Amino acid sequence: MKRILWVVLLATLALPLAAFADNSIDFTNSGGTLSGDSSGLTLSNSVLIAINGLNGLQTGSNLGTLSFSTGALISGDLQMGATFAPGSSFTITSNTLGTLFSGSFDGPVTWSLVTLANGTHNYTLSGTISGSWEGKGTVYGATLQLTINTGIGFFNGSTSISSGDTNVVVPEPSSLTLIGTGLVGLAGILRRKLKA
Repeated sequence: MKRILWVVLLATLALPLAAFADNSIDFTNSGGTLSGDSSGLTLSNSVLIAINGLNGLQTGSNLGTLSFSTGALISGDLQMGATFAPGSSFTITSNTLGTLFSGSFDGPVTWSLVTLANGTHNYTLSGTISGSWEGKGTVYGATLQLTINTGIGFFNGSTSISSGDTNVVVPEPSSLTLIGTGLVGLAGILRRKLKA
């Protein structure tokens, strides 16, 4: 009897951990125009070319869109690197499923100059995001966007995105089912053992 109680106790403690099993969904985007000034940066017309973790791996030339805007410039400058305020908007839309993610930057957004060995420049934009997944619960993620090489010149207010990667962590719905099923099963076993 003591052994059964220990098994039930350990199983009951382990099952809630399964609820935190998350599904990481990775979005790759390409193209689009990144424009900005001291009021913030805005990406428009960037297309999704890969979605990994949402019904397997999907690739194509236009699976949907990714767009965002940052908060205002906090420090630095657009040519040499800067930090932008959190907030504004971040949206990922699938052509077949509609709006998947709708949120905003939840921390400062970093805009970094990368000078290559040949003297030309790329810029990267990185930040953390949070928002609603398919209009339901809150999810969290991060994004990293790489601009097209601007040559020996610096960012002049508008450039194209070479590629971007956004990762969103979505709670796995099957984990909640697992908890309920496990607890019902354990209750049944315990009830039978206590009657015996």
